[in-house]
Amino acid sequence: MQQFRLNPQPLGIFPLPVGYLILPLVEQSSDTLALLLKGEIPVEVPLEWRFYMLALAGDLEHAYDELENDNSPEAQYNRFVLQSSPSEYVRLNNSLEGEFKFLLQVVAYTLGYIAQPPAEVDDITPVLAALVLMAQATYCLELNEPEYAITLLERAVEVARPVSPIFAAQLLGTLADTKRTSQGSNYTIIQEYQEAIRLLESSNLAVACGELWLNLGIANHELAQGRRSVLLEAARCYQEALQTLDREKSPELFAMAQSNLALAYLAMPLQEASDRLRVAIAVQALRAALEVYRRETHPEMWASTQLNLANALVYLPSGHPEDNLVQAVEIYEELLGVRSRENDPAGYARLLANQGNVLSHLGIFNHAISKLQEAITLFESCGEAEAAASVAGLLEQLELHQTAGAGLDNGNS
Repeated sequence: MQQFRLNPQPLGIFPLPVGYLILPLVEQSSDTLALLLKGEIPVEVPLEWRFYMLALAGDLEHAYDELENDNSPEAQYNRFVLQSSPSEYVRLNNSLEGEFKFLLQVVAYTLGYIAQPPAEVDDITPVLAALVLMAQATYCLELNEPEYAITLLERAVEVARPVSPIFAAQLLGTLADTKRTSQGSNYTIIQEYQEAIRLLESSNLAVACGELWLNLGIANHELAQGRRSVLLEAARCYQEALQTLDREKSPELFAMAQSNLALAYLAMPLQEASDRLRVAIAVQALRAALEVYRRETHPEMWASTQLNLANALVYLPSGHPEDNLVQAVEIYEELLGVRSRENDPAGYARLLANQGNVLSHLGIFNHAISKLQEAITLFESCGEAEAAASVAGLLEQLELHQTAGAGLDNGNS
């Protein structure tokens, strides 16, 4: 059989499944291909590429229909990408050869039809080699071999950079993500995210670029250790991410960027007048995140974000601080209803301590004291002696205040 070799392709550039589709060779299409290789969507394409544009628009069914009467190897492969099945993989794996077969096996591995990706070979098109290396890195991560995965991703970036800088940028982002997950953040990772963003700046891949800004913010956040300048840089990255991440199109990323922006601002000590403004921005960001994080759909993220919101409301500058404190008390009460006292006694105790503290600021002393006493009991039961002592100190001050207030009342009577 003929050993098929791929012509230049925008493989790996657009989100899946489009990132796996291949374009048939068409005369006088080099300018259009150049746009796709830069991550840009052309206004017009050759008729033979209409399926690709339909897929980019999310219309996979009509993209498949466009290829229905085409029996070329490219069309058979593309139909598999758009509507796959294990039986169709077996059939195509027995009929396709050369680089089409390598690409087919990468897709089959991604879909879970085969246990591992194809082995690397030397004599294949660079962009396909990068795609194979990326799949092999994923396989290594499944085997809990992150160091080898990092080596493979570094090679993939090197191979892709000269022929497909946009694909290389996305591989760089994956490389930085992998390093951050396995090794923790460092300044080499920061530089890799920054380079990936620079390579993507000229493209129309807004979501990919926004995700890189988000991850760069997270890396800075993890490195901050309370340092104001680094926290401000993390916040700037989150704001850049939110310039491109849309709540409707990318809800999870949008919510994460909003929540992290709030946490970066709340981690800064209240030293300047501008810091109080940042608390207000943090509250707005947390409310925006809660438009995505619902109790029914994202219970853990909802609870975490609600807790951060309640904590922020306590310090929010306002002409009516009592309203904010009341809302914080209500949020703590709602969270107590979903947090398990038996499975997470320390977490439950922290909620009680926070709520008791806010109740004391509102002058609702009896309820505050009962909450704080319960928190102390729980902290002691799970060996949190330092936390128990801290709450006991607060309780002692509150009881003294209440006693002094009662004496003053008796003196005035």
